[in-house]
Amino acid sequence: MNKDCGFIRDNYWFRYRACAIIIEDGNVLMTKNEKVPYYYSVGGGVHLNETAQDAVIREVYEETGEYFEVERLAFIHENFFKGTWDDENKICHEIAFYFLMKPKGIKEFNWESRSLDGVKETVSFLPIDKLHEYEVYPTFFKDKLKNMKDGIEHILRKDD
Repeated sequence: MNKDCGFIRDNYWFRYRACAIIIEDGNVLMTKNEKVPYYYSVGGGVHLNETAQDAVIREVYEETGEYFEVERLAFIHENFFKGTWDDENKICHEIAFYFLMKPKGIKEFNWESRSLDGVKETVSFLPIDKLHEYEVYPTFFKDKLKNMKDGIEHILRKDD
């Protein structure tokens, strides 16, 4: 049974995610899988009866094999986009909490994880000042990670 806080109704998909921002020496840790041509944030669905902070710690461990501590909540992202789920086009509505994690000095990970649909995932560090050269999601990472504010920033993205 999938415990994620999300649902599919008709052609709509809603998901509540907790995501990590892990920065080491000007690089941010991103995830990629064999099925898609882009990088995406480390993280995943918050489980029912789980806090977003507990979820991000669990998700980081599942994707890296390492436990990281949360430094602070940095972004709340409301994201409306068209996407695919189970090879079907869906109108997606995602609420994601992005937590800045405390750095640990780790430069690479030897860990294999699987995406929600069972595809092999890998993590790697990308240079923040060159993110514009990559296809990365969330797209706001390209600008916002260069000059992160001290407070929590709310970001709204709506594809038309």
